[in-house]
Amino acid sequence: MSDDATQPVPVPPRVPPPGRRRASRGFGSVLGLTALGAVVPGTAFLAAGRRKLGAVTLVVFLLLVAGGVWLATGGRRSVLRASVDTGWLFWIVGGIALVALLWIVVVVAGYRMLLPPRVSRGRHLLGAVVVGLLVLAIGAPAFMVARVAATQRDLIAGVFSDDGESATVVDSPNPFGSKERVNVLLLGGDGGEGREGVRTDTVIVASIDTESGDTTLVSLPRNLEDLPFPADSPLAEVYPDGFEAGDESESLLNAVYRNGPEAYPDILGPTDNPGADFLKLGVGEALGLDIDYYVLVNLDGFSRLVDALGGITVNVNYYVPVGGDPGTGSLPDAYIAPGPDQKLDGATALAFARGRFGLTDYDRMARQRCAIDAIIDAADPVTLLRQYQELAATTQDIVRTDIPRSALDDFVDLAFIVQEADVRSVVFDASVIDPAYPDYDQMRQIVQQAIDPAPASAPPAGENGGTAESPAPGTTDPAAPAPAADPATDVGDACAYDPAQAEAALAQGEPETRDG
Repeated sequence: MSDDATQPVPVPPRVPPPGRRRASRGFGSVLGLTALGAVVPGTAFLAAGRRKLGAVTLVVFLLLVAGGVWLATGGRRSVLRASVDTGWLFWIVGGIALVALLWIVVVVAGYRMLLPPRVSRGRHLLGAVVVGLLVLAIGAPAFMVARVAATQRDLIAGVFSDDGESATVVDSPNPFGSKERVNVLLLGGDGGEGREGVRTDTVIVASIDTESGDTTLVSLPRNLEDLPFPADSPLAEVYPDGFEAGDESESLLNAVYRNGPEAYPDILGPTDNPGADFLKLGVGEALGLDIDYYVLVNLDGFSRLVDALGGITVNVNYYVPVGGDPGTGSLPDAYIAPGPDQKLDGATALAFARGRFGLTDYDRMARQRCAIDAIIDAADPVTLLRQYQELAATTQDIVRTDIPRSALDDFVDLAFIVQEADVRSVVFDASVIDPAYPDYDQMRQIVQQAIDPAPASAPPAGENGGTAESPAPGTTDPAAPAPAADPATDVGDACAYDPAQAEAALAQGEPETRDG
């Protein structure tokens, strides 16, 4: 046999399939392309020669970016609708987790494809650290957003229900229907430590036009007496002359929530909150409105809410008492001094909203509205995200409502309209009515003119004469009594800083305190 027959046949080198060849590149370039692939998924695959996989990944990423841009601009209403839907929130949490996981897989796979065949142990360690940081940069924000969505789902499920019982809410698949207005009763309950039961010292009705979004806030004094009830309600039979619970102090508006159900616990039938139903029927009759829903905020957790927001900023135009008991004459422990833009912590903000020693109920009502405005101002997006879990937990503790979960979509749509609408406020203070002897016919007339300020041929009759319209300029009648001031005002006026009032209060000095 010849020598040529025994020689080995040369084997050609193995050539990787087209599109899968690793280009020779430095380790620094690998790390840079891996980082780029984390920012723009798919680019690392393209650099590694995996063109089809890279193109598909990049297209999916661009579609997600386009969807995010749309949601942040034209799709904001859809985002808010999803944020109040527990079903959507469940899928959002799952979707965020899935996208984050796939993104992490893309980053790790891209790095592995780009990595040269032979790399030192030190570079392997450096690459692992860089990839780990990139994974953390993806996973941490995704975890935060998913946690917020899960917390929001728990909040919606905890506060709003479709299975609750109410004597005043009609179960309907279309809650707003053809309503021209939606009326929501806003209650501030003072049921903190050392207080027996809940007294609703804040009673406000928000009447919202469902087409224009124009809103009228109607505030009632806590010491309003003889609250009437609708003639077709069983409450009218037991309270034919208005609400009465024995002592005068127990028969005021702020005592209805507690004392009504105590006297007649089952008179309205099955209901989760009979006190709220008592007030919805009574306040609705007093103002000539059908109250659709209520929202009760208990001041017991008010201070925790403010602390979770990092405090609130308010204007103080006079000395506001901290503590004190007007009934016994016990002096306040301290006072909040007048001054603009004062930052209040939770305890001080609660005193600001609650303090009444030496002042009137109307002063406190105005400050409570200002505290609510300040909370809204303090709830910036960064604070909400950082403290959302605590805020949500506090909200579940202090808020009760009979707004069904099925109506939240309609309220989201209404909120977009209200943003661009006018908001007016009618306060039934002593200049408009006598709370001990209220003229409910006059109150109904004032409310109707406030929510529908159409020109009238003549102002309403009545000694107090309060209307929601100002008299025509330049017209006077010497024989007629002076027209009353327009009770409908801009909601921000009462919260503005008044230098003259504040300086006058400072000049008089701080009132006496318990410690002298």
